[in-house]
Amino acid sequence: MPFKSLNSAHIIETLERLADRVRERFPDASLNNVVTEVIDLGKRDRRRSERLARPYILLRMGTAAAIIGAVISLAYMGYWLFSAIGVDGDGFDIFNIFEGVEAGLNIVILAAVAIFTLSRIEERLKRSLALDDLHELRSIAHIIDMHQLTKDPTAVLKLGPRTASSPTREMSDFELSRYLDYCAELLSLAGKVAALYAQSSRDPVVIAAVNDIETLTSNMSAKIWQKIIIVRDSA
Repeated sequence: MPFKSLNSAHIIETLERLADRVRERFPDASLNNVVTEVIDLGKRDRRRSERLARPYILLRMGTAAAIIGAVISLAYMGYWLFSAIGVDGDGFDIFNIFEGVEAGLNIVILAAVAIFTLSRIEERLKRSLALDDLHELRSIAHIIDMHQLTKDPTAVLKLGPRTASSPTREMSDFELSRYLDYCAELLSLAGKVAALYAQSSRDPVVIAAVNDIETLTSNMSAKIWQKIIIVRDSA
């Protein structure tokens, strides 16, 4: 279904086009390095998110082996009890019955613990990998936000004199609006890279982390667009 899921290849292509636009418009801006970093993260996270969607075969085989072992052990215990009692009931011994039932319960409990542990190992491994990558995306979002902090649109309004510590502002109104727009677009694309993990995982912890990043990038983009509106209204 081409329109029911994010296409990671299209996200990377959009990031690369954005990198070209930033480089052509601002060849000396450090934002170029940030865009390159997001592209590298996007390519890596694309591979990892696809891998997270696939099962860990060895762990699944271990779980299957635990289930088969439990069934075989229970079948053996049933056969042992049947033999202990005897077909005609001549060998009936209440202590043998209790001993067999206890052994069967122990097998069931141990098998259940093994199956639960193996299934949780796969979930925790995938969760740990996803959360580490999402943490990097959250950090890169803050770096993008840092690049637009000094791009203050109030400078174009000339509301007051500069001070000795005022940042240098050499961009025209058009260049400032384009730079801010690139930052907003980059934040949005970082959120889409994060969304690849929600698409590949059913883990509520991973999905919650992805939602947090998308909320973060959306809020940052909204602040940037407020600046863009000020710049355009002042033109």
